Order: sequence, then C-alpha cells, then structure tokens
Amino acid sequence: MSGHSKWHTIKHKKGALDAKRGKIFTKMIKEITVAARTGNSGDVDANARLRKAVNDAKAQNMPNDTIDRAIKRGMGELEGVNYDEITYEGYGPNGVAVMVETMTDNRNRTVAELRHLFSKNGGNLGESGSVAWMFDKKGYIVVDKAAKPEEELFDVAIEAGADDMQDDGDVWEILTTAENFESVTEAIKKAGIQPQAAEISMIPQNYIHLEGPDAKQMMKLYDAIDDNEDVQKVYANFDIDESEME
Repeated sequence: MSGHSKWHTIKHKKGALDAKRGKIFTKMIKEITVAARTGNSGDVDANARLRKAVNDAKAQNMPNDTIDRAIKRGMGELEGVNYDEITYEGYGPNGVAVMVETMTDNRNRTVAELRHLFSKNGGNLGESGSVAWMFDKKGYIVVDKAAKPEEELFDVAIEAGADDMQDDGDVWEILTTAENFESVTEAIKKAGIQPQAAEISMIPQNYIHLEGPDAKQMMKLYDAIDDNEDVQKVYANFDIDESEME
C-alpha cells in the first residue's frame, strides 16, 4: 500500500490537525460523559472505556477539572445533556462504504443533517447494516518506524496478543482484537514507545481506490461529515494516491 493514503492514514493525520484547532475537546468531553454513564462507573480503574477516554483527553492536555466535570455529568452528579450513541451507514462516490459514529441529543436533527451532507457531496445515507459487514472491529495502533527496530516491535506486539503488524510508509500499523487492544497498547508503552495513535476502530476488509474527481469528492464528503458537531468518528474504505492527496 506504499504510495497510497488509506482512509485511516488520512484520518490519523487529520486528527492531529483537529487537535490543534481545539475541536477535538468537544468530542472527548462527550466520550468521557457517555463512557462514565454506560459503564456505570466514574472510576477509571473499573471502567476500561472511561480509562481510555481520560487518557486520550490528558494526552491532549485537557484540564483535570474539565475531565472531572464530564465524568460527574455522566454519573448524574451534575446536570447536563444526555447523549444517545447512534451509528449511521452510507455510501460515498464510487460505492465507498462509510460508517459514522455519533453522539447526539437530537436524533432527528442528526439524521437530517447527515442525509443532507451525504447527498450534497455525492453520496447517500443507507439503511442500518448496509455497509457494517465490510468492516471488522479491531484495535488499531500506529507506531513511528524510528521508535523501534521492526523485529523488536513485532516481538513486543505479538507477545502481548497483537494479530498483525503492517508496513504503511513511515509508520507501522499494529492490529489487535478489541479484547487485546489495551494489553498490547500497554506493552508497547512499557517498551518505551509512545504510539502516534491507539484506538478501537472499524477496519475495512477491502479498499476502493479513488482518483480524480471521485477522490476530491470523497475528501469533501469525509471532511463535511467529520466536522459535524454530533459526529464522533468516521470510517470509510477508500485509498488515494499520496501524489493526489498533495
């Protein structure tokens, strides 16, 4: 896949830009609130999803009092908005499969806005289950190649329970089951490596290569959906040549 930008490579790079813009704080606060509520615990040691959310927030230098307030809202100790988690599915240009994870306090608003964004940018919103079968839920960890020699990193990852390690240009992509994600991430950190990205993600089984107008339209659709305030994560099964991305 060298010379290509796969969806999650693009997402990873875009995520770094989002962090600089500060928009990522809003998404993180929602995730902390919902993680505390759905896990029925404000204790990071007893709630794995909350632990991941808090660690991600701290990595972006979110103030502790902001984190604490989000946890308290999730536990009902402070008044706040209740968010529903809803995943929407649809298609982009050339049949690209798109999954959109949202947290919303108004389902009607969210579905109307997403339907508009899809149709405006060459896609269409689909039925539940229309594209989910094209993705696998996996742990996804990105490590800079300069961080560790390949064999050493491979040994650390596989011994901790990783399924695979793939070459993606200047980084390694490590894939795990959702169950082994936390143990593999911790093993990598204990080996003195700070991952560039580490998350539970929906990984496409296959990719659709885009170029020209289709590539440009897909990136417009991706950006429009990702910028919506109710959207937490966007997954898609496209890749685009690096030269075209420039």
